[in-house]
Amino acid sequence: MYKEYFGFEEMPFSIAPDPRYLYMSEQHREALAHLLYGLGSDGGFVLLTGEVGTGKTTVCRCLLEQIPENATVAFIINPRLTAEELLSAICDEFSIQYPPDNKSIKIFVDKINAYLLDAHAKGQKSVLIIDEAQNLSADVLEQLRLLTNLETNQVKLLQIILLGQPELRDKLSKPKLRQLSQRIIARYHLNPLSRKDVTAYVAHRLKVAGVKNSLFSDSALDKLYKLSSGIPRLVNVLCDRALLGTFAQGKNKVNKSRLTTAAHEVFGKEKRFSQHKKIIGWALIVIIIATIAILTINHYENNELIPQLSSIRFSQ
Repeated sequence: MYKEYFGFEEMPFSIAPDPRYLYMSEQHREALAHLLYGLGSDGGFVLLTGEVGTGKTTVCRCLLEQIPENATVAFIINPRLTAEELLSAICDEFSIQYPPDNKSIKIFVDKINAYLLDAHAKGQKSVLIIDEAQNLSADVLEQLRLLTNLETNQVKLLQIILLGQPELRDKLSKPKLRQLSQRIIARYHLNPLSRKDVTAYVAHRLKVAGVKNSLFSDSALDKLYKLSSGIPRLVNVLCDRALLGTFAQGKNKVNKSRLTTAAHEVFGKEKRFSQHKKIIGWALIVIIIATIAILTINHYENNELIPQLSSIRFSQ
């Protein structure tokens, strides 16, 4: 591979959510600040949304590195669950014992409540983080809301952080879930990186991997921004493939041509088909304009010809 060729200590563009590689753009700082604010509050929901690949999970991993010692975290990454399955998963994450064959929601909730009260008495904070939360059904979200009813006179016993795609934000705006939405004490939406941030992002990952000099030309970075639309995960995949191709060619720097080739390899036929659709679309527009022009010309020619024919008949 190209690791030794370019002098990397490790692969710089892995898609694993390694907090060391998190480029803290202004909006990523704000996202982390919102999560930390929610974590330090007295309970309720914290919401972080963003398009696929914008870095939600990586920001969360960064949050986990700053979790205080008196906090216990339950992390659920596969939320396609029924209400009973979710409660069971929460018990498993917090190491709460329950009857093996239990299907009763009440028993699960009672066990969780007892655990949370005991943890609070010991000065422990309980945090539940759910990734890919857009996959939660309305019924399961409502069950989560009911869990935040577990409280003392001063604080709620469970802090819930939801990470999800924009569909989660849309789902929570529906009237059926307005009670949950009203309990969100901090929310933030991550947008794609800007052109300037993409350049800084690439430089940051190269530096963390042990290389300080730029391995991408300015034109390649311009192309990278256009192809990735500023989505960090796509930036990683494209950069990784482009570096591999540059290594295979025996070159020292990724150029625009190499990045374009990498994009064809990454996106495959679907990307090329998308480009072909654009070409076909423009061709159809040109044809339509040309047809309208021809019809317009014929219309004016016919209108001029009719009076002439009429005068000929009259003279006869």
